[in-house]
Amino acid sequence: MTETNNTTPRRGVPIWAQVTIWVILVGLLALVGFGLKRAQNPMAQPGKAVPDFDLVFYEGYEHAGNKEMKLSDLQGKIVLINIWASWCKPCEQEAPELEQAWQLYKDGGDVVFIGVDYVDTPAGANEYLQKFNITFPNAPDLKSTISSILNRQMGVPETYLIDRQGLLRQVKIGPFASVEEIQAFIANAE
Repeated sequence: MTETNNTTPRRGVPIWAQVTIWVILVGLLALVGFGLKRAQNPMAQPGKAVPDFDLVFYEGYEHAGNKEMKLSDLQGKIVLINIWASWCKPCEQEAPELEQAWQLYKDGGDVVFIGVDYVDTPAGANEYLQKFNITFPNAPDLKSTISSILNRQMGVPETYLIDRQGLLRQVKIGPFASVEEIQAFIANAE
């Protein structure tokens, strides 16, 4: 008797399918990891207390002569935090209005403006601040720590309004169009 070898070659899963499956799995694991990381970091929510964070100001843009402070040091004041970047064109649109509004509030001492420079170079930030004659306090956010705590949504500019009790009252996504719009925004915390 003759034995016949009736084995047909087994076809495995094509390599492109294997690669696709691995890419999807790695992507899902990355999303889960990112979600867990975000869950560990406190984030601001409207109507809730803003988690405390440190501010280390650019030289010449300190708050009341302080080079460093915590957000909680401003408890009892209305705080407007504007996240911007020197490479952001919409930020340039609102910069003159923010400075004009700051001039209206700065002497009262009840409202504090803080600029947070998002993932920028010191040279770019300095050029921007000088170009628009910005005088209110400004701090870098090179590792996006502050913008993560504030739960930045879309990009820059974004502005956050914190009331006297430290609660996040309002978030403005995009640039302000006028000083009056900024004043109306601040009025929501009074």
